Amino acid sequence: MRTALGYIISLSLFALGVFFIVRMGEQLPVKSAVVAVTTSPTITSSHAVEAGDSLKQLLRNIKQPLSILLLQMLSIIIVSRIFGYLLQQIKQPSVIGEIIAGIVLGPSLMGWVFPEASHFLFSPESIKSLQFISQIGLVFFMFTIGMELDFKLLKGRATDAVVVSHASIIVPFFLGMVLSYFIYTDFAPVGVKFLPFSLFMGIAMSITAFPVLARIIKERNLSGTSLGTLAITCAAADDVTAWCVLALVVAIAQAGTISSAIVTISLSFAFVMLMFFVVRPFLLRIRETKTERHSIVIAFLVLLISAYCTEIIGIHALFGAFIAGIIMPDMDGLKLQLTEKIEDVSLIVLMPVFFACTGLNTQIGLLNTGYMWVIFGFILLVAVFGKFVGSAVAAKWMGQSTKDSLSVGALMNTRGLMQLIVLNIGYSLGILTPEVFAMMILMALVTTLMTSPFLDFVNWMEKRKML
Repeated sequence: MRTALGYIISLSLFALGVFFIVRMGEQLPVKSAVVAVTTSPTITSSHAVEAGDSLKQLLRNIKQPLSILLLQMLSIIIVSRIFGYLLQQIKQPSVIGEIIAGIVLGPSLMGWVFPEASHFLFSPESIKSLQFISQIGLVFFMFTIGMELDFKLLKGRATDAVVVSHASIIVPFFLGMVLSYFIYTDFAPVGVKFLPFSLFMGIAMSITAFPVLARIIKERNLSGTSLGTLAITCAAADDVTAWCVLALVVAIAQAGTISSAIVTISLSFAFVMLMFFVVRPFLLRIRETKTERHSIVIAFLVLLISAYCTEIIGIHALFGAFIAGIIMPDMDGLKLQLTEKIEDVSLIVLMPVFFACTGLNTQIGLLNTGYMWVIFGFILLVAVFGKFVGSAVAAKWMGQSTKDSLSVGALMNTRGLMQLIVLNIGYSLGILTPEVFAMMILMALVTTLMTSPFLDFVNWMEKRKML
C-alpha cells in the first residue's frame, strides 16, 4: 500500500512540475523569424499548425529519406516472401522467387505498369541508400558462404571434385569468351576493351550457385548420398576456384591490361597468404584465450578489415569477406554461432534488398527486337551446354554412372544468387551494358529453374530403364 501511494504521489508531483514549467515557459518571448532560421525547420509551434498545415507536414514526413527507405524495405521483404512462397509450392528454391520479386519491383514490370508509384518508391536519388545496404548484405552473405564451405568433403573425393568442378569452369569460360567475340561490337559498352568484356562473359558463364545447389540437395534428401556428396563437393571446389578467377578478372578489368594488373594480382596473393598464415593462426590463438563474446567481436573486425583491404586493393570487398569466412576457425562452434547471428538478418532483410537493386537495374523491356532475343538464345545455349556438358562428361570420365553424371551436370548448371553477384560487379564496373545485363539475369533465372525439372526427368528416365 505504501509503495502504491508513494508511486502515485511521485507521478502527481512530476505532472505538476511539468505543468508549472510549461506555463512558465509559455510566457517567455518567442524568437523572431529571422533568428529562427538557425533552428530545425521540422520543429513548429503547436499553436501555429492548422489542419491544412498538419496534412502538409504529414506529406513531407512521408517523403523524408528515412521514411522512403523504410517503405522500400517493407515492400521488398513482403513481395520477396510472397514470391518465395509461391516458388516453393512448385518445388523451386525460394531464392528464385526472391529474384523474380526484385525484377517485378523494377522497371520491367512495376515501372512499366505503375510508373508514378515506381518513381515515388524507387526514385533515382533514393536508390543509392538501397545499394549501400545491399552491398553490406552481400559482404555478410559471402562471409557465411566462406564459413559454410567444408573442406573435409574433399577428403577421399578431391580428385573427382577438382576434375569435375574445373571442367565445369573451363568449358563454359572458353565458350563464353568465344561468344563475346561475336557480340563485342554490338553489345560492349563504349570505351570497354575486348579483354575485360570477354573475361566477364567467361566467368559469368562459369559460376555455380553453391547456396542454391546445397538447398536443392537438402530438399531432395540427397544429403549424405554419393550423388549429393559429389555435387556439393564439386560446387565447393567450383566456388573457391571461380571466386579466385573472378578476383583476377576484376583486377585485370580495373587495370585494363594483364601487365598493368600485376601489382593488383601481387597484392591479392599477398593478402591471401597473410589471411591463411598469419590471421588464421592468430584467430585460433585468440579463440583459446578469449571468451565467446570477444571471439565474435574479433571475427567481425576481421571480416570488415578483410573486406576493406580487398576493396582498396581493387578486387572487390566481397572477395575479402569470402576469404574471411574460409579462414574462420571452427573451434567450439564459432562458425555456427557467427552464422546464426548473421543469417537471419542477412537472408530475411538484406539479401531481398540486393535482389530488388538487381531488379531495378534489369530492364527486360530493352530486349525489344527479335535480334536481341536471338542473342539471348545464344547466351542461354552457351551457358547450358558449357556448364552441363562440361560437368556431365567429366563426371562420366571419372567413373560415375550415367544417371549421376547427368544429375551432376544439372546441379552444376544452377547459377542463381552467385551469378547475380558476379553480374552486378560487372555492371557496376561498366563492363556490361544494360542489355547484356538483362540477358544474363534472364539466363541465370532460366538455368536455375531448369535444375529441378531436369533432375525429375533424369529420375524418370532411370525408372523407365529399370522397367
